[in-house]
Amino acid sequence: MSKIARRKFIQLSAVAAAGCFVRPGADAQAQDMPHLSEDDPVGKSMKYTHDSSTVDPATRANPAADQRCSNCALVQGADGDAWRPCQIFPGKLVNANGWCSVWAPKA
Repeated sequence: MSKIARRKFIQLSAVAAAGCFVRPGADAQAQDMPHLSEDDPVGKSMKYTHDSSTVDPATRANPAADQRCSNCALVQGADGDAWRPCQIFPGKLVNANGWCSVWAPKA
């Protein structure tokens, strides 16, 4: 069994208690993130486009005309938002009407 000195235990307890009451900075909002550019190297490698209607459904791995970021399982955020966070492009927002080759249907 580990023995912690009483003084060290009290110091750690005080820090833990203070952490419960102190709120560090403001939370980052999705609207504060930059929009993903079609020229972004990662975006290009995933064939990302802002407008899914410009992509031929026959060229997609899962051919379907209704594939877009707003109905992808990897996109987060509120339905109806024009730009939303995506797990594939962390720190950037994708267009809800966009598309990339990693599109996956929502369950």
